[in-house]
Amino acid sequence: MDITSDIHSQHISRQFNHELEELKTHLMAMGGLVEKQVQDAVRSLLDGDSALAERVVDNDRAVNDMQIKIDDECTRVLARRQPAASDLRLVLAVIRAASDLERIGDEASKVARNALELVENHDGSRGFVEVRIISEHVRKMVRDSLTAFARFDTELALQVVQEDDQVDSEYQSAMRSLMTFMMEDARAISPVLGIMWILRALERVGDHANNLAEYVIYLVKGLDIRHTDPDDLGDEVRGDR
Repeated sequence: MDITSDIHSQHISRQFNHELEELKTHLMAMGGLVEKQVQDAVRSLLDGDSALAERVVDNDRAVNDMQIKIDDECTRVLARRQPAASDLRLVLAVIRAASDLERIGDEASKVARNALELVENHDGSRGFVEVRIISEHVRKMVRDSLTAFARFDTELALQVVQEDDQVDSEYQSAMRSLMTFMMEDARAISPVLGIMWILRALERVGDHANNLAEYVIYLVKGLDIRHTDPDDLGDEVRGDR
């Protein structure tokens, strides 16, 4: 059943409505923090700001704590309310989304740790252009997937899913370029490897944003599209809202 045709907000218990809305609100707050973590981690590298990188690493605990809180809230809703249909899909989607947001936080921490080492070693700026391009793309994917979740917007979610292939292509192109550079200058191996780890972490951020978008489609349409070609999803996902 399409969630938009279900009576999602008309429960006998107003408290149940409130609990469901709280789940979404807390997930969006976690998403906002995680998106900022990615932004700050990349900025710490591009600006050579080791203090900012350290703050990103330290803030990872806050991300983890938010996931634990959301999981606890979802567990209580499942135990007390025994939700069904679209309400059950919402709770399950929130649990899955919180897990992916936590993983994005982990990737942001990896970026910050590598940035910290590069900044402290004064290892130049080779690969910064590629980092900037891919980071902007994956941050947009994260932002759009969260917006799609908040609005139950399957068209926007589908756009995010389709963008993942482009990020993968950008990542592979960047890796080829950096590999060539290392082959031409052995002195660049160490710093370029650091950039490659950062790019890998950012590519994983894109993968997790893709997962978030897939959860939106599952939530709204009841469709599990994890192993489906995005190009085959248009009509089925969009449909009549």
